[in-house]
Amino acid sequence: MMWLFGVVVAVELLGVALDVPLLQWLAKPLLAPVLIAYLWTVRRRFDGVAVGLVFATAGDVALLMSGQTAFLAGMAFFLGAQISFLVTFVRRRRPPLPALLGYAVLWALANALLWSSLGPLRLPILGYSLALCAMAATAVGISRRTAIGGALFLFSDLVIGLGAAGITLPGHHLLVMTTYIAALLLITTGWAAAGPGATGEPAGRPPSPTTARA
Repeated sequence: MMWLFGVVVAVELLGVALDVPLLQWLAKPLLAPVLIAYLWTVRRRFDGVAVGLVFATAGDVALLMSGQTAFLAGMAFFLGAQISFLVTFVRRRRPPLPALLGYAVLWALANALLWSSLGPLRLPILGYSLALCAMAATAVGISRRTAIGGALFLFSDLVIGLGAAGITLPGHHLLVMTTYIAALLLITTGWAAAGPGATGEPAGRPPSPTTARA
């Protein structure tokens, strides 16, 4: 399954690097679905992380279109992804306090610095970034791999936020997609490898017979 993901990633990044919309339309909507299929082969259940990946798919499609309406729709879908990841991770294990405090400070600083440049996007980005930082903090409680994935997701969306504020980094689009793809991969594989309890059940609850056979 990972070989297929590699092919999709290669086509997507080629499309971004060469600015070929057709390649992006062919590949980007398949990124998260391939990871859902991988997660199914490992966990044999459709859990909260898979739900988050469904939202990510919808967000990817929305962001392939231009205009503020499409941008806001994409943000709404990715908000659903962040909430799905967050709830699933919290049910597995509470995040460490230093992670919560660190991401809270980062959220406040980033929004304070960009606030005057975001215009009508201020409030949507304020709410979305709060959910994103909370997700990244809860990812720390699952594994090192999911923690890195959460941090990369935050970085990718921070680059998008900088673009919305009129600050474009070199290789903007390629940087966004590379870090986003790595984030999805690390969150998915980290969750799949998290071991007993990584099913969305509260920590400490003995697995059901069905869970034990998964």
